[in-house]
Amino acid sequence: MKTENNSLQFKTNINCGGCIAKVTPFLNDAKGIFQWEVDTENKDKILTIKTDGITKEEIIEKVQEAGFKIESLN
Repeated sequence: MKTENNSLQFKTNINCGGCIAKVTPFLNDAKGIFQWEVDTENKDKILTIKTDGITKEEIIEKVQEAGFKIESLN
């Protein structure tokens, strides 16, 4: 059985380990996220999410629920 993993990228203001810790439960509890990471070294703090069924809108909602700014890059 092959699962298709799509990768979505977002510009965020998640800029440190504490921020990542704060957003982790929101992203880990979201159904349809296969894997995610934030590049805090990048000036745009790029959040990359490998999806397995979650929509861009749902990801944006989750990150905003955690209290962060987010905008889609793709």
